[in-house]
Amino acid sequence: MKAPSILDTPGHALYHRTMQPFPYDARLPAGSAPETEENGVHPAAQVHPTACVDKGARVGRGTCIWHFCHVYSGAEIGENSTLGQNVCVTGTARIGNGVKIQNNVSIYDGVVLEDDVFCGPSCVFTNVLTPRAFVCRRHEYRPTLVRRGATLGANSTVVCGHEIGAYAMVAAGAVVTADVPPHALVMGVPARQAGWVCYCGERLDFGAGEACACGACGQNFILEDGRPAAVKKP
Repeated sequence: MKAPSILDTPGHALYHRTMQPFPYDARLPAGSAPETEENGVHPAAQVHPTACVDKGARVGRGTCIWHFCHVYSGAEIGENSTLGQNVCVTGTARIGNGVKIQNNVSIYDGVVLEDDVFCGPSCVFTNVLTPRAFVCRRHEYRPTLVRRGATLGANSTVVCGHEIGAYAMVAAGAVVTADVPPHALVMGVPARQAGWVCYCGERLDFGAGEACACGACGQNFILEDGRPAAVKKP
């Protein structure tokens, strides 16, 4: 059963309308390719000849893997995702459906990216807090979880052991050293919350009240326990 995507959530119309395909549309219609895999790579996935996908990796239908990427054995990548140039995905990393990873990003052991996550160019993940070249700390890897629909801006860094909430927005160059709530906008070094964002990524303005509508897509929100909660459209 195919996992649901952001297209089923509030704000999906704007998301779908503004989504730009790569040189071709990687979102293949259901039934357009056989549901079989060769060496873990779905026949409807596209892997550039310079990329290396190790035996034992799993790559879903419609996923595009571009120049000079390396996907290790054991790594799992879902459907309709895109790995830009020079992306590395190690063996216990997990990448969901509809994820876009821009150039020069390494997804290390212990990192999980849920559906529709966006990783900007050269953003950084870690999995050890106190690394030394001469000390083996593989037993100390700390997990990082990036929840559905979240965005990590270009050159941002996520220190391991933290969770980025669903549809959160991490600004370019920010350094995340703590958990980020869903829909939160964080920026700076270390990253501090600077507001809230909609499903579509635009900033929400609650002013002095507890309700607002997104100025871009019109999605309504109320504050529940100090955090945005979507109000279902009529």
